Amino acid sequence: MTPLIDSFGRIATDLRVSLTDRCNLRCTYCMPAEGLDWLRSETLLTTDEYIRLIGVAVTELGIDSVRFTGGEPLIFKDLEWLVAQVATLSPRPDIALTTNGIGLDRKAAALRDAGLNRINVSLDTLDTDRFAAITRRDRLSDVLRGLDAARSVGLSPIKINAVLTPEQYKEDAVALLHFSLDHGYELRIIEQMPLDAGHNWNRDRMVTADEIHAALSREFSLSEDPAPRGSAPAQRWLVNGGPATVGIIASVSRPFCGDCDRTRLTADGQVRNCLFATTETDLRGLLRSGADDATVASAWRAAMWGKKPGHGINDPSFLQPDRPMSAIGG
Repeated sequence: MTPLIDSFGRIATDLRVSLTDRCNLRCTYCMPAEGLDWLRSETLLTTDEYIRLIGVAVTELGIDSVRFTGGEPLIFKDLEWLVAQVATLSPRPDIALTTNGIGLDRKAAALRDAGLNRINVSLDTLDTDRFAAITRRDRLSDVLRGLDAARSVGLSPIKINAVLTPEQYKEDAVALLHFSLDHGYELRIIEQMPLDAGHNWNRDRMVTADEIHAALSREFSLSEDPAPRGSAPAQRWLVNGGPATVGIIASVSRPFCGDCDRTRLTADGQVRNCLFATTETDLRGLLRSGADDATVASAWRAAMWGKKPGHGINDPSFLQPDRPMSAIGG
């Protein structure tokens, strides 16, 4: 087995797999109200193609963690089957899911039975009106039911991912942390990154990690978690002495690219070596032209070898990628 190493010595062991670019929400920082020009169905990977590519990643390239993302992965019709097939791989990878939680109440038990280990649910506010304004859908109750279902079937840990608005971040940060502590969830608050479809991201309107920390510190005692961070994107803080923690992901203000261990597969079969990559490697084309696993693995290694030292958001020459987050996968 030859791992996915880049020219700076980083080794990718965490695979993010986008199952669709479609979503049943229309978050203002992600896509326009009318949605996007979705990927054509004939360009999308089939379930069998996903299984083959993930198998190559795990058995040939050293991937030990697979996270399914979207768009919204719960709308992928074969999700439970795909999770079950990945769970049979040897060595068995850790299997996770990032979702907006809509429909999770109906699928949580089946996903657990299929082999899902853990789950992240995106939730930016607990205020019904603000949720509807951010997502352009009145679905907060559906998300909360999904969280309850995941907890009731024993999926653990359950993490909440939040991107906060500059107008209400102080209130929402505190409310979300209280909610997470009360229910045994782990809160992760993320700086908004320039990955919106309209390219309207504005650094001056981004809620920074320092602002998040200050807002939480008015209500809670935060001390830095002494546990090693490793390649985790979140800097963790013990809340009121622990053991509960809150994580703050300073993707823009304090990049952690030097410890990145991720590789990404889009729903149309392209490998991306960084969220902000401006080039991709076509694995779908290789599969459909009859390439064997060794050829696919070699192309994947070459794609990762060319990974840049960092995302470059803070460089004057930075260019936002053409694909928005919904078409890349989180």
